[in-house]
Amino acid sequence: MSSVVVLVWLALLIQISCSADTNIAKGGKVTQSSLFGDAVPQRAIDGNRASNWVEGSCSHTQNDLNPWWRLDLLQTFKIKTVTITNRKDCCPERLNGAEIRIGNSLTDNGNANPRCAAISSIEAGASKTFNCNEMEGKYVNIVIPGRQEYLTLCEVEVTGQPSSNTGPTDTNIAKGGKVTQSSVHGDAVPERAIDGNRASNWLEGSCTHTQNDISPWWRLDLLKKYNIHAVTITNRKDCCPERLNGAEIHIGNSLIDNGNANPVCAVISSIPAGTSQTFVCNAMEGQYINIVIHGKQQYLTLCEVEVFGTESNNSHEDICG
Repeated sequence: MSSVVVLVWLALLIQISCSADTNIAKGGKVTQSSLFGDAVPQRAIDGNRASNWVEGSCSHTQNDLNPWWRLDLLQTFKIKTVTITNRKDCCPERLNGAEIRIGNSLTDNGNANPRCAAISSIEAGASKTFNCNEMEGKYVNIVIPGRQEYLTLCEVEVTGQPSSNTGPTDTNIAKGGKVTQSSVHGDAVPERAIDGNRASNWLEGSCTHTQNDISPWWRLDLLKKYNIHAVTITNRKDCCPERLNGAEIHIGNSLIDNGNANPVCAVISSIPAGTSQTFVCNAMEGQYINIVIHGKQQYLTLCEVEVFGTESNNSHEDICG
């Protein structure tokens, strides 16, 4: 057999393997914030993408504030993709701004778990797939935050593999990485955030500092892929701790927008002055950890960033893309 034929067969086998991902949603349990008529949440995992209302295959909530739908997979999975089919005959714009949340917590009915993606829009009757980069979780939530709305889902399909995670390590893997940031204020280089020192007063010389940038950012390159269990951040003590309010922790393998386009582990509401706060990332996979303050002009100061995780042995995703 020629080498060309071998390569063709290999490509075909890879394609078959990558397209044969099983929909793990169908075996789960579902609930939602409320029920409109008989449009039960189970309709979204009935294996039917029928998207006209009269076909009876779409779930539907009441006109709730922050309506949500939740899938319990009954065990923890590394979620590869979530595919959502939108309603065809009416009002597809209702899904605009919905978020896909994945994790193991039932805080706020599961809506406080890390975000895989925000849905800008899905065309009427169309199905759209969101890549969740093997975020780890038992629960998959779809929620429309911040407004009163009906939530309608005509199908939700989930692919992934059972997690073998035995829990986070206690070793800080940040210290061996390489760091950079959007700019440098004085001598406050990005390496200060991984020097192993939580000293949080500016004069102690252990805090990073950018210029007053628009969307300032700091990035850690772990040099290889890890499943990230947690990120701990220490805020400045002697001045202006509120500067970190609204910062986002991003984890992933892409350097698009300097890594700031990777999936979000957490949004920092606030960290009190001089304290350290830990954010659980549920084994999100990534080589890069970014901390960014999106959409405003601000200084970004980090007095320590600690990362806990285990080295990823995932190779299937590398082949399938």
